[in-house]
Amino acid sequence: MATRYAALLRGINVGGSRKVPMADLRALVEGLGHDGVRTHLQSGQVVFTAAHGDEESLAAELSAAIERHFGFGVDVIVRDHAYLKRIVEACPYPAGELEPRQFHVTYFSAPVTSERFAEIDPGAYRPEEFRLGDRALYLYAPNGLGRSTLAEHLARPRITKGVVATSRNWNTVVKLVELTGD
Repeated sequence: MATRYAALLRGINVGGSRKVPMADLRALVEGLGHDGVRTHLQSGQVVFTAAHGDEESLAAELSAAIERHFGFGVDVIVRDHAYLKRIVEACPYPAGELEPRQFHVTYFSAPVTSERFAEIDPGAYRPEEFRLGDRALYLYAPNGLGRSTLAEHLARPRITKGVVATSRNWNTVVKLVELTGD
């Protein structure tokens, strides 16, 4: 049975480096034998249908293909429609009331526990805050991600050690549910 997935590529097309044109990415994913390939924005989302594999093997396959084709490594997280939909449904914030620039989800390649974030004093970052979900972190940053001191702290290597982490704003989170639901 075929499953609809979204692949989230980390750190491409940012600041003019690690360029991955979306037309080339679509062709690459189609070349791997996947159907219904679509990209969203230039920041590294590709949606596809796969008749084989699981999230981890599909992420490894795509990451290796990108390195062969483009000549540089890219971390990839693959999630299916059901997971993406659960992330939206489990949102601990009133997402519909927030501006998309204020609200982000960081997806992790593996489960993370609260112990990983124990050094963070939530009160020191107010009104910014975060909550953990299933292989995800919900971040409320009222002044936007670019001005968020909490987001900067959450991205430090000692916090993300051993996992791939990539963030998307709420508009993209919701759009990926829509695109994988086709």
